[in-house]
Amino acid sequence: MEVIPAIDLLGGKCVRLYQGDYGQSEVFGDDPAAVAKRWEDEGATRLHLVDLDGAKTGELVNLPAIEKVVKALSIPVQVGGGVRDGDRLRRLLDVGVQRGIMGTVAVEKPDLVGELCAQYPGQVVVGIDARDGWVATKGWLETSKVQAVELAMRMSKLGAAAIIYTDIHRDGTMQGPNLESLKELAMAVDVPVIASGGVSSVTDLMNLLSLEVHGVTGAIVGRAIYTGDVVLREAIRAVGNGRWQDVAPEGGSQIC
Repeated sequence: MEVIPAIDLLGGKCVRLYQGDYGQSEVFGDDPAAVAKRWEDEGATRLHLVDLDGAKTGELVNLPAIEKVVKALSIPVQVGGGVRDGDRLRRLLDVGVQRGIMGTVAVEKPDLVGELCAQYPGQVVVGIDARDGWVATKGWLETSKVQAVELAMRMSKLGAAAIIYTDIHRDGTMQGPNLESLKELAMAVDVPVIASGGVSSVTDLMNLLSLEVHGVTGAIVGRAIYTGDVVLREAIRAVGNGRWQDVAPEGGSQIC
């Protein structure tokens, strides 16, 4: 399973929100590129970036910071937040982002997402953020009348490279992911599903690993790697394949 560290950008800084509440943000760093390089050095094979300002406004507010992060890394970066049309997606890809994550537009303009999936094969990921099973949009400020599983099935058929599923009630709480909802969604689609929200320990990642057979291929980890509850290097060795997977940890045998 791919363990993917997350950086949320708000005003150019690295922050974490509690259950998506912009009023409950905690700053973890003033230099996103430096933070990103730390996670790469700990073995990450991919970075997950969210433009929180963009998610709220629909604009790529933190594009300069995103470009700086991409240039600092040798691993692929996926970005979400405000990616609501082809122009914004293209601008991200032009600065070196590997995959753009589309959320709100998947609900409001699903056919457009299908067109972009065809235009940029393998580079469009759909983010589905759910509150009690219903899809939330516009930076989680609104709740739609679309069910998460229903949207995932449609996006899968339209050619999304992957689905990122976030249970809002678990995000930032470190209470563990919603395994039941993840399993239901993963079994309903034919594309990889990446879990997001609630991971607080390596045990949570081990629990997610049990869903790999159903199509859950990755886990995004945020707050826990900043608080130290999860040491990224150790988590990758426990459940994933880091860039240095062929190197034995100091003082021990090789772990793959």
